[in-house]
Amino acid sequence: MPDDLLRFDGRVAVVTGAGHGLGRSHALLLAERGAKVVVNDLGGALDGTGASAGPAAEVAELIVKNGGEAVANGDDVATPEGAEAIVRQAVETFGQLDIVVNNAGILRDRSLGKITVEDFDAVLAVHVRGSFLVTRAAYPHMKERGYGRIVNTSSPAGLFGNFGQANYSTAKMGLVGLTKSTAIEGARSGITANAIAPIAWTRMTESLLPAEFEAKFGPETISPLVAYLVHESCATTGEVFSVGAGRVARVFVAEGPGWHADGDLTVEGIAANWEAVLTEQPYLQPTELGKQATASLQAMLKP
Repeated sequence: MPDDLLRFDGRVAVVTGAGHGLGRSHALLLAERGAKVVVNDLGGALDGTGASAGPAAEVAELIVKNGGEAVANGDDVATPEGAEAIVRQAVETFGQLDIVVNNAGILRDRSLGKITVEDFDAVLAVHVRGSFLVTRAAYPHMKERGYGRIVNTSSPAGLFGNFGQANYSTAKMGLVGLTKSTAIEGARSGITANAIAPIAWTRMTESLLPAEFEAKFGPETISPLVAYLVHESCATTGEVFSVGAGRVARVFVAEGPGWHADGDLTVEGIAANWEAVLTEQPYLQPTELGKQATASLQAMLKP
């Protein structure tokens, strides 16, 4: 075994939505490298209906068969009781909780003219509410021990938008905000939080991606980034990463230099200087709300 192999011996991880696709791949890789894993999956259909203990149990059994330690969990991340039960099982079974990978998700794709309120709320409930609830349940345990690693699963659909996915895109961009705020609050307690925006061939994307993507964009091309982000050696926090087919890239939010009115801001002044408003360089990249406001004020006061 190479001396520089990044392992997770003595660490306990919760991976939600781990019965299929990305979550399954994450759970298997972490277990292979020594982590004890709570394999969570409600076992429902892609649209979130139904439930089955089978998917989580199958992955947990596979981990144990391969010499690792894992337990299956079928609780619903979208309810406070379910999220707390997931964390409680980790702590009661393995004595601690070090890692949370929020991966659970559903799809109810419909164009904006056809989507129902139920479709919108159901998707946000699993992706955003579920990630928040599991993180909230895990946070006190991590804070008490002065250590924690959290990864949320965003998407290019959230970062850049996608036709027919207003609910999914909203949820996935919401996870960016959750990630950044969690990173700021967790910094003093040794807790990091990052997000991935994967391009992967799974049951959630097989109807969206060309068939030729399957060979190069499998879940196994995503999990190494997740494993690094939750390793104790990775101090990076509050970031978002695009990942797929062997490529990893940082995605960041920035604002251009902008245009400052000489006097009162008017509609006509904005219209006359619209090209300056749209200019991208040199850009500012604040890391939190207060710094964004400060940077804007400093730019305005420059002679």
